[in-house]
Amino acid sequence: MPPALVVLSEEDPVASRLAERWGTPPSTGEFVDGAAIRRLASGTLLLRRSGRHIHDEHLDRRLPPGLAGGGTTLIFPSIHRSEQNLTCLTVHPLGNPGPEAELGGRGRTVVPTDPPAMAGMLRALSEVARPAGFRPTFEATHHGPELGVPAFFVEIGYGTAPEPPPAAVSVLAEVIPRFVPSAGDRIAMGVGGGRYAPHFSDLVLGRRWAVGHILSRHALERVDRATAEAMYAGTPRAEGLLLARAADALHPAIEGLAPRLRDAEAGPRDPGSGQSTRGGRSTSGT
Repeated sequence: MPPALVVLSEEDPVASRLAERWGTPPSTGEFVDGAAIRRLASGTLLLRRSGRHIHDEHLDRRLPPGLAGGGTTLIFPSIHRSEQNLTCLTVHPLGNPGPEAELGGRGRTVVPTDPPAMAGMLRALSEVARPAGFRPTFEATHHGPELGVPAFFVEIGYGTAPEPPPAAVSVLAEVIPRFVPSAGDRIAMGVGGGRYAPHFSDLVLGRRWAVGHILSRHALERVDRATAEAMYAGTPRAEGLLLARAADALHPAIEGLAPRLRDAEAGPRDPGSGQSTRGGRSTSGT
């Protein structure tokens, strides 16, 4: 299984706290712009970057060939900001479904997704975070950077507090080095619902579904057919569309795009049937 590459932005407060927790793991001997790629855990690599992650456009083109072309998925830990100042943990794919690109990337341009990794991350976060009082959720596809390899963000939202909650940082510090991409799920693109995608979060946590791109109802009003097709193509091995409500299937950008799938077509998930995190600890001792 190709390694995941965790990318830490020095300008991001969540990434900075994680860098402190993880310390300086051993170098792999490969570098990106002078920064060492380090081995955070078995199957998980680490790279520190000086700029803002949402504007780290085409980072994949700077990676060593074995990573850029080897099926590596990039994971960006980050702060989450919202008008509601929510306290939350989120997982979301990247891209701008509409013409705007206010937070990196390009308008009407999306990034490939890794549905098994996103499902595995959400499930692992749920197992560890719920006892700490957090309820992880997917978010719909939004913001940059623009990349040519699969990527997703893992975020901590903490409202107006000056620093990320230590308990939430501890959750990410534990889960990210050890999560396992899910296997055996049916894969779909999600359409409709709000920004925080509760319908698709519940499906992935409760059933054998994994989702890639999630097109929120708000973004649905701005997406065109070509971008909707790119979102579906950027959801590898997708069998069709999962819908938050039936009426969304009639939108011109969606109608006839792919088969409509029913929530109950994937069986219930037994959380105890398989590990969402690896058994070992990270090499940095977290």
